[in-house]
Amino acid sequence: MAAEFEILNDQAHRNLAIRSDAGVAHPHFVMIVLGEFPAAASACPIFLAKDPATGEFYAAALFGFEPGETLFEAGEKAATFRPLELQRQGFHVADENIAVQPGHPRFGAGADIALFDDGGTPTEALRKIQMILGQLHSGIHETRAFIGELLRLRLVEPLDISLTFDDGKRLDLDGLYTVSRDGLNDLPDVEIAALFRKGYLQAAMCMTFSLNQIAVLARRRNARLLA
Repeated sequence: MAAEFEILNDQAHRNLAIRSDAGVAHPHFVMIVLGEFPAAASACPIFLAKDPATGEFYAAALFGFEPGETLFEAGEKAATFRPLELQRQGFHVADENIAVQPGHPRFGAGADIALFDDGGTPTEALRKIQMILGQLHSGIHETRAFIGELLRLRLVEPLDISLTFDDGKRLDLDGLYTVSRDGLNDLPDVEIAALFRKGYLQAAMCMTFSLNQIAVLARRRNARLLA
């Protein structure tokens, strides 16, 4: 394990505290797992993309059309969906343990939420982190299985998205994939039933329905330009 990571324990990290937020800027594209699809689909589009290092597909939610842009405000639906990947910032799974990055901004200025009480017992904040890491750990495996099934059934198709905004700027979103609606409609009943039993049919429909959020984000971007 890299030196910047430390296994969390109640002795060495008795006084370690965290911020309520991630401590870093909200990314415009965030990895999510299968259990997050329903909440994500009501707030932002969900896509598949390829990890540039491995070439493997992963699922992610889009919060803005380019790096540094997040198109939601406090109180809006998108603001109420916080991906697990952001909630766990500064913490990682290390075999059966939790590892922390003490140098991560989450532990920096403004960190006032204790991880352990005076007796060394995990606080509610740390228990929540433990739950988040557990959901992520299992969710990553579930999502890989879901994507593997989509690939087996040849339901993954690339998207060609080109957007022009009121300031004349054109943005092309490359390297994004979704579930083929035509492919779903053409599946034999036995495959549809199998997807349904595994919970994959709902996830696939969440992905297709979430594409409606692209227009919502585009309108929000144009409104910001006018403001």
